[in-house]
Amino acid sequence: MLTPDLALAERLFDELAAKTRKGKGIVRDSYGAGEQLAHEMFRDVATALDLEVRVDAAANSYAALAGRDRTAPAIVIGSHLDSVPQGGNYDGAAGVVAGIALLAGARRSGWRPAFDIVVMGIRAEEAAWFDASYAGSYAAFGRLPAEVLLVPRSDTGRSMAEHMAEFGCDVEAVRRGAAHLDPARLRRYVEVHIEQGPVLVGSGAPVGIVTGIRGCRRYRNARSIGAYAHSGAVPRAHRRDAVAATVSLVHALSEAWIAWEAEGHDLTVTSGELYTDPALHGPSKIAGEVRFVLDFRSISDETMRLACAKAQRLADEIGARHRVRFELGAELVSEPAQLDPAGRERLKRLADEAGIAAVEMASGAGHDAAVFANFGVPANMIFIRNDNGSHNPDEAMSMADFGDAARLLAAFVMSEAA
Repeated sequence: MLTPDLALAERLFDELAAKTRKGKGIVRDSYGAGEQLAHEMFRDVATALDLEVRVDAAANSYAALAGRDRTAPAIVIGSHLDSVPQGGNYDGAAGVVAGIALLAGARRSGWRPAFDIVVMGIRAEEAAWFDASYAGSYAAFGRLPAEVLLVPRSDTGRSMAEHMAEFGCDVEAVRRGAAHLDPARLRRYVEVHIEQGPVLVGSGAPVGIVTGIRGCRRYRNARSIGAYAHSGAVPRAHRRDAVAATVSLVHALSEAWIAWEAEGHDLTVTSGELYTDPALHGPSKIAGEVRFVLDFRSISDETMRLACAKAQRLADEIGARHRVRFELGAELVSEPAQLDPAGRERLKRLADEAGIAAVEMASGAGHDAAVFANFGVPANMIFIRNDNGSHNPDEAMSMADFGDAARLLAAFVMSEAA
């Protein structure tokens, strides 16, 4: 058996936390200083392990253990190294560290796989910084839409292209679709990631075997436009209250969600931002504008489209009733992905043989594995139990659970590459 180097993994987690913590949380900003530091750490440890280190035009990082047949398609083990603002230490990084721990174990044992095993540190997976998901993995395949390079970063207002150039990317190569990865040259993609919800904690199992990844259709810049007025002087029949209308819309969508669930639809409905303008609102004012976000996620794109169509109809109906105008704006779309069934069955068997309790489950969050799967690469994911959710500083993955996931990853890779 190939034994991952868990002592190295623990050291890397500690070093990442020490170097990228700002205040209570972790800040590894996409195409920023924190993410860059994580990639430099990754490349330094890979070089020390005498792995082949490469960087593509979008500054994704790769560390390869050479196989016996260098011409054969490779297995890629990967995840992202960026975080949301004030995030946790394990979201994304756990997958890269698991891959490095596996290759360190291979180096220590002298094992040489049948074909190359590549660990990939991926850029800019999180949409929090550039309002665009999976930028690094799309760019690796030469499929990043050119318009995404113009998207401003949420904190600086500078474009993705400007930030990429700052960290040595070949922006023109990315713009013209130069590809570092070819689906035909990839045998499989495997991603280890913390679970970002409570399913594994509730089940008592340390790992999950992911069946599929929910897609997302999001209205990022929705607005309700009414009229500002005095709170005491305007009767209800004359009001154009943007807050009341928006609350009615969110409530109506929540009721529709309950009905869709009863019909068996896989769906989540979220309004993660809802606010009035602090320069104009006041305790004695009827609010004339509300900005908000609507986020629909499902394994089924048909279900997401159903929810989006319902949102548009409700916005028209509720807007007319409240004398306001809704502008939902453009959709930000991430396609759902089904993960490789044969790989899932093998993971279940290997977990059972190793005595590791594992639960099959869908992923509600998006992951780079969806990009690989939708480009035709057989892709699988292993989840690690994690207390306190994710996208917050309180992520609480235990090293014992990480060890179970890393050992399952090693068994999975060896079963294919021995």
